[in-house]
Amino acid sequence: MSELSRRDLLKGAALAGAAFAASGSFTPAIAEGVDAVHHPDAAPPAARGRQSMHRVAFERHDTVRIGIVGTGLRGRSVLHELLAIEGVKIVALADVVPDKVLKAAKMVTDAGQKEPAIYDGDHGFEKLVTRDDVDFVYTATPWEWHVPVMLAALAHGKHCGSECPIGSTLKDLWALVDASERSRRHCLHLENCNYGYTEMLVNRMVHEGVFGEVLHAEAAYLHDLRDILFEDRDEGLWRRAWHTRANANLYPTHGLGPVSWYLDVHNGDRFDYMVSMSSPERGLSLQRAEHVADKANAKWKETYVTGDLNTSILKTVHGKTVMLQHDVSSPRPYTRHNRVQGTKGAFEDYPPRVYIEGMKGGERWNAIDEFKAKFEHPLWTKLGERARSGGHGGMDFVMAYRLIECLREGIAPDYDVYDAAAWSAPFPLSEMSVAKGSAPMKFPDFTRGDWQRRGA
Repeated sequence: MSELSRRDLLKGAALAGAAFAASGSFTPAIAEGVDAVHHPDAAPPAARGRQSMHRVAFERHDTVRIGIVGTGLRGRSVLHELLAIEGVKIVALADVVPDKVLKAAKMVTDAGQKEPAIYDGDHGFEKLVTRDDVDFVYTATPWEWHVPVMLAALAHGKHCGSECPIGSTLKDLWALVDASERSRRHCLHLENCNYGYTEMLVNRMVHEGVFGEVLHAEAAYLHDLRDILFEDRDEGLWRRAWHTRANANLYPTHGLGPVSWYLDVHNGDRFDYMVSMSSPERGLSLQRAEHVADKANAKWKETYVTGDLNTSILKTVHGKTVMLQHDVSSPRPYTRHNRVQGTKGAFEDYPPRVYIEGMKGGERWNAIDEFKAKFEHPLWTKLGERARSGGHGGMDFVMAYRLIECLREGIAPDYDVYDAAAWSAPFPLSEMSVAKGSAPMKFPDFTRGDWQRRGA
């Protein structure tokens, strides 16, 4: 981003006129106001005659025309998946880096499609979303641009989705909910982990009662990103800065998305409140000391405030609990926990293993293999061989395929704007809780009560 655009966001300037809400991405959650801190569950006034976006079907498309904003590593990775799916046309690309958008455009033409329109500059996406030949706007920008891009898309009547998190403040999350309802267009958090092989398998096992009544689950994003955060390219250019802004769980959705499906969040239950605490910060400071020798380097002017390990406990209205963790600054193997505890047994991932009361061998873990034949999700049965050549073990392809399938067949997406907001809400709520000595923070009901009329 240019310095001008940073100043614009800091001032809360409206993007492309008064029709768009200002992004609060650079505003700490604890600065959202006294009412937001003490009563973050209080919904802003709903528009007269508001209608829920839950289970609203997409209009049917023979060909799904997509515009992509952000063509860096992640944007091009998802572009690769989309180009492999029948009935997809990439019509427009936007990025602030000419080299990256040209690489993406070449991917499109190499796949046999017409050269897409290209938009550059910090606000090139504002032109992209006005096109009449775009059905869905996908954004893979740095986090601070997710909300502006999606608000622009919704204001111009486009369905949209983004990488995670979709927003970093409650103000922004509510703005997306209201904009989606107002425009009658979907605003989705494209959470690939919901489409992981194991997550989809376990979700079927949960809902077939294999574990009995599920009372507790665990979710996490524990991923050693120290080298990536200190690179002078790609995510290293922007992601480390968030560690100077908020002592919080900066990336809650990868683990929480699947767990929300296990617990029927927004389908008969919802998150009620959460508490959060952070360890001291050490990892990034030590990484800088060991790998940035030049003390004149701008990295030495940074002060890291995000504790290395953030742990939160969430409770649902019906009393179920979730442990949620975040750590990208410590040496450790990768895990999202992905754990389930029910009245008849348990599941733990990394590696995937199952214990069901009464299984042979007594109280020990068993491999999950014997459950695959019965509980493998049909999407993976259908797509498995194609998917596994894609990103993140195949979940990226399954996610992209399912999105396009919903758009082409004119059916409702598997998740909606309320899920998107709830999965990202622990970012600001954890910051608030940590700042107030791990005080319980009420969880916003982004459905405005609709969750009670759904599911069990």
